[in-house]
Amino acid sequence: MKAILSAVILAIGASTLASAQTMPFDMSRERPQTSAPTVPRAAIPAPATAQSTPAPKEAPATSANSDFQRYVVPFTNFRLEGEYDRKSWSIYLTPEQAAAPAKFNFAYQNAVVVAPEASQLTIFLNNRPIGQQQIGSPDNPSTISFDVPRGLLQPGANLVSFEATQRHRTDCNIQSTYELWSDIDPARTYLSFAEENAQKLSGTDAIRAIGVDGAGKTEFNLVVPALAQPGTTKPLLRLTQGLSVLSGMPNETFSFSTDSLPPPGPGKMTVVVGTPAELQSLFPTPAAAQNAALAAFVRDPRSGSTVLLISGPSWQSVSAAIDIVVSPTDRDPDVRRDLLLTQRWTAPDAPLIFSETSLSFSQLGIETTEFSGRRFHTSFNVAIPADFYANAYGEATIYLDAAYARNVRPGSHIDVYVNGSIATTKPITSPGGGIFRKLPIRVTMRHFKPGLNTVTLEAMLLTDDDEVCAPGTTADKAARFALFDTSTFEMPDFARVAQRPNLAALAGTGYPYGRGNAPTALFIDRTDPDTLSATATLLGQMAIVAGHPIAVDLIASPGSAGDRNAIFIGPISQIPTTTLSQMNVAAASQASWRPPLPGQVAPQETAATVDEWRSRIGGGLLQVQLRSFQDWMHRNFDISGSSLQFIPGAEQIFTPSNLNSFMIAQGEGATANSTWTIVAAPSAKDLRAGANAITSLGEWSQIAGHVTVYSAKTGKIDTVPVSRFDFVTTQPWSFTNYRLIAANWLSSNILSYALLLIASSLLIGITTAGVLAKIGRRG
Repeated sequence: MKAILSAVILAIGASTLASAQTMPFDMSRERPQTSAPTVPRAAIPAPATAQSTPAPKEAPATSANSDFQRYVVPFTNFRLEGEYDRKSWSIYLTPEQAAAPAKFNFAYQNAVVVAPEASQLTIFLNNRPIGQQQIGSPDNPSTISFDVPRGLLQPGANLVSFEATQRHRTDCNIQSTYELWSDIDPARTYLSFAEENAQKLSGTDAIRAIGVDGAGKTEFNLVVPALAQPGTTKPLLRLTQGLSVLSGMPNETFSFSTDSLPPPGPGKMTVVVGTPAELQSLFPTPAAAQNAALAAFVRDPRSGSTVLLISGPSWQSVSAAIDIVVSPTDRDPDVRRDLLLTQRWTAPDAPLIFSETSLSFSQLGIETTEFSGRRFHTSFNVAIPADFYANAYGEATIYLDAAYARNVRPGSHIDVYVNGSIATTKPITSPGGGIFRKLPIRVTMRHFKPGLNTVTLEAMLLTDDDEVCAPGTTADKAARFALFDTSTFEMPDFARVAQRPNLAALAGTGYPYGRGNAPTALFIDRTDPDTLSATATLLGQMAIVAGHPIAVDLIASPGSAGDRNAIFIGPISQIPTTTLSQMNVAAASQASWRPPLPGQVAPQETAATVDEWRSRIGGGLLQVQLRSFQDWMHRNFDISGSSLQFIPGAEQIFTPSNLNSFMIAQGEGATANSTWTIVAAPSAKDLRAGANAITSLGEWSQIAGHVTVYSAKTGKIDTVPVSRFDFVTTQPWSFTNYRLIAANWLSSNILSYALLLIASSLLIGITTAGVLAKIGRRG
C-alpha cells in the first residue's frame, strides 16, 4: 500500500491536494554496531573509482550522479591535527538510504608542511575502510569521492571515522608536530545516493535521520498559526523536546512562525502544527485530520517538499498527536541510565560512572595502536552524574598497558589531560625500551565536572635520531610506541551530593530539572516567536543531556512556583524583579542592560572605572608582589583566597555588562527545597540569538558557576564562580558517602581543616593526660 501511494504521489506531482499516509512511529532501538575485521593500514588500497580534483573553496557540494545528498560532519569546523588523529561519530540512515547505491564525498586541505609521501587520510564506514587518500593538497581544497560497497550501510546508526597519519616535511622535533593539520570541509563532505527513493521519509526514522546542513547545524522549523493562543505553548514545548531527543544532534535550533512555510534544505525539517481550520489558508490537510489525531509526513503540493504534519479536530487531539511522536522518548527520571548519548558527534556513547568503576580502553573506544611518530595522542569520554562532589581530594587512575622502543630516551613523558587541562605527567626514565603492564597513572579529579568529560592521553617521545634529523627520518615508519586496548581507566568511589547553585550540573545532565516526577514551573511573560524559539532551543538541549523530555507547567507569577524547581525565560525587562533579587542579579539591570548598537561606542563600565582608580591609588610594589604570590599559590598548590576562609562569603550582586548579550543565572528558589534558573537577554531577539549560540557543541560545556554570560559581539563566554552553595541530598544516608563529603569539604576549606586538626590534637592530649593522672603516672 505504501509503495502504491508513493507512486501515485510522484505521478500527480503538482496536484493541489496533499496526499498523506499516517506512518507508525517505530521506536525500535538503533541496530548495534558490528565490528569488521581489522585491516592493516598499509594494506588499504585506494579504490579505483576514487577521484581527486582541486576545487575552489566557494564551490557548492554537487554530485553528477545523484539528486540527494546527506551531509555527515556534525561540526562547523573539522580539523585532524598532529601526527595521528582519529575522530568517529554516527549518522542515522533510513532503510531507503541504506539500500541505495551511495558514494562518500569529501573535500580537504592540509598544512603546507605535511609530507605527502608519508601522510595518509583513511575513511571508515562501520569500522571498514572504504578508501585511503595520500594527503597532498596544501594550495587548494581537493574533492575526493569513494564508492561505498553495497551492503555496508545499514538502517539506523552507521559509524563514520576519519583517521589521519601525518608527518612533517623537514622538522623532527615535537614542537613541529603542532604545525600538522588537515581541514575537512563540512559543506563538501556528504553521502550521495543514486536513487530518488532515498529521499523518502516515514515515521521516526525521518526525524532521527534529519542530519545536518553544510555547517554542521540542525534546524526544526515549526509553523503554528495558533502560536499566540493560550494552551498551545505547553504541548509545543513537549513536541520540540521530543524532536530534540529523537534526533540527538549536537547543534540543534528551533524556530517558530505563524504564516508561511520556510524553504526546505539539508538538516532542516518543517513541522506544521494546528487544526484543519487553523491550517486552511496555509496548508491543505488530509481528511483524516478532521476526525482524529494525525501525525504523519505529507508532501507539500506547492514546494514538493515533505513536512511533518501534526493535526486533529481540536488542540486536545493535536496534543494526542504530539504524544504519538514524543511518548516513546519518555523515561522515568528515577530509573538510572548507564550511558550519556553522544554518538551523533563523538562515538562511542560515554558511560555514566556513579561509583567505583573500572573500564578497559576497548570499552571506551580505543583500539590497540602502534605509533612511529614523536607525539601520540588519543582521547576517550566518560560521564559523571550531577551530584559529583570530589573535585578537591579524589584521584582516578589509568592503568597503562603500553610499550616504547629502544631508541626512546629518558626525558620522554606521558601526559594526561582532563577537559583540556593538564592533570598529571608520567616520565619515562629507563633507557633501552620497555613494556608497561598496568602502570598506574594517577589523575586528580579537580578537572572533572558533571556530564561529559574528555580524557586525553599524550605521549611525548624523544630519540637521538630526532636531534640529528637526517633527511628521510621524518617519515621513519619504525614503531616507537604502542598503546594496548587492555589498559584500564578506574574511577574510585566519590562523594554524591548535589550543590545549589551549579550551572555545570544543568549543562551536564539537565539537573535538577531532569530529575523528579513533579513538572518544572516555567515562566514566560510573552510567547512571541523569538522568545518561544529560544525557550524551545534551550529546553531541547537540556532534554538531550537529561535523556528525556522535561515536563513543564506554565506559571504566571513567581508565587505560582511554590516549592518546585522553576525556570524563568525572557527579555530581562519581563523577568520579575523579585526573581532577579532571588538570583542575586541587580534589579537595576532591567533598565541599564542595553548593549550598544552597531557603530555606537559603549560607555565605560562602572566596575572598569573602579578597577582603574584602584590601580592608580593602590598599585604599589607590595601589592604587585602580594598578587603575584597569590597567583603562585593558586597555580602550584590550588590555594586561593576562598579556601582560606572559615565561612564562605555572601554571594555578590551581579550586574551584566553591556558587552554581554545573554545570561543564565541560578540560585535558591523561594523555598529551600527548590532551584530557580533565569535565562535573560536585553531583548527577545538577543535571547534567541544567545540561546542558539550557547547551546552549540563548543559553548554548552562552558556553562558553569553561579552566572554564565555570553557576548554576541566577541563570541566569548564568562562565568561567575559560586561563592556560597547549599548541599542538596540525592542519595540515601550512608557513613561512606558522608565521610567522602566531609573529606572533600575539608580539602576545600583548609583553615577549617587546620582548626579541626588542632582541636582534635588538644582533645587527644587532654584525654591522655586525664587517663595518665588516674592511673597514677604524672609527667
